[in-house]
Amino acid sequence: MRLSLLWSREFLTSRFILWALFISNLLGTVYGYIWYEAQLRETWANYPRWLIPFVPDSPTASLFFTLALLFLMFPATLSKYNRIHTLIEALAVVTSVKYGIWAVSIIFAGAYQGEVLVWQDWMLVASHLAMAVEAMLFVRFFKYGTVMLLAAGAWTFLNDFIDYSFGVYPWLPKALWDDVGYVAVFTVALTGASIAAGWIAMRAAKRI
Repeated sequence: MRLSLLWSREFLTSRFILWALFISNLLGTVYGYIWYEAQLRETWANYPRWLIPFVPDSPTASLFFTLALLFLMFPATLSKYNRIHTLIEALAVVTSVKYGIWAVSIIFAGAYQGEVLVWQDWMLVASHLAMAVEAMLFVRFFKYGTVMLLAAGAWTFLNDFIDYSFGVYPWLPKALWDDVGYVAVFTVALTGASIAAGWIAMRAAKRI
């Protein structure tokens, strides 16, 4: 089997692959929200409750991608939701790339400063890298345009502002507790880079 087949349209949009990715991303999303349970409970008890949607960043990104796959699987049935469809696709790309790279970077930054990596960290590295990779692989099958990409970017920048203004950013490794300011700058810069990646990939896809 040719290696190029693995990222071909025929392979990636086959019913088997779409269903496999849908189920794995759905399960990962559920697991992600469970992972955030302690922080969600703390936020509910000690912060304004309107902040709750801004707490679980990675599982929400995974949810966007899961929904984007649903639109790919049932295009005729869901065609009447076109605007929602393209916004979800843009959100899936921007947030999956952003939080996929963010989580891996934070884990290794903590390790660099002395944090001991355990098996859960390696599981998170693999799953978050997969988020970023699958988002980039599927951009060429998505239909979002510049307007929806900018809307997704605005939401992601808003999420960054809420996270670091109100202190509801994802819990960091202990070694990074004194580096929150640097993490905030990195996070915002990564949002910008993810929007740029989504735009470049979108433009490249239109030339294919």
